[in-house]
Amino acid sequence: MTARDRLIVGLDVPNLQEAEKVVGALGDDILYYKIGYQLAFAGGLEFARDLAVDGKKIFLDMKLLDIDNTVASGVENIVKMGMSMLTLHAYPKAMKAAVEAARGSDLCLLGVTVLTSMDEQDLISAGYEYDPHTLVLRRAEQAHLAGMGGIVCSAEESAAVRKIIGPDMALVTPGIRPAGSDKGDQKRVMTPAAAIKAGSSHLVVARPIVKATDPKEAARAILAEIDSAI
Repeated sequence: MTARDRLIVGLDVPNLQEAEKVVGALGDDILYYKIGYQLAFAGGLEFARDLAVDGKKIFLDMKLLDIDNTVASGVENIVKMGMSMLTLHAYPKAMKAAVEAARGSDLCLLGVTVLTSMDEQDLISAGYEYDPHTLVLRRAEQAHLAGMGGIVCSAEESAAVRKIIGPDMALVTPGIRPAGSDKGDQKRVMTPAAAIKAGSSHLVVARPIVKATDPKEAARAILAEIDSAI
């Protein structure tokens, strides 16, 4: 894969006008976009379909988790939308239902392990008995056994996760920050080059690009850094 195949720009903006502005500014430099809750609930799902029709790849970040039948039904409809990637929480039953629903399609299902905004104290407060690293590895193994297409985790865990899931599954890492960037609400972050060298296959970058004075120049700098690390 080229750097262009690996960089996913997160359209974490409040409305379609802002999203269209970002996509227009980035042009052909960017192939992959992530659409999550914020934009999805502001018309982003139709926008995702339109981008897919225009040849862009869409990572739909819905983090699905529900009863098996509901997860399966949702995945079946997302397949019809022409999306490239979809996230769901890495719970074994939900993953099994999603894999069956997506079978025969090109949709890459990604298991979300532990959010990069969470640290050990956050997990303790939420009632988990595992520290982030241990829980990530446990869920990565379960996702591999379920037949998922990939994993979402912090780049800090990429090397350890890659040993568990092997070379073929996608390893998508948010919380990517170029050197000197503000971490924002992320707690487990890494630079683009370091994440690629650690084993990440795809990097999700939002604020350092979409909030930049010159988004195109910011994206090109990150693409160059990824390219140097491949």
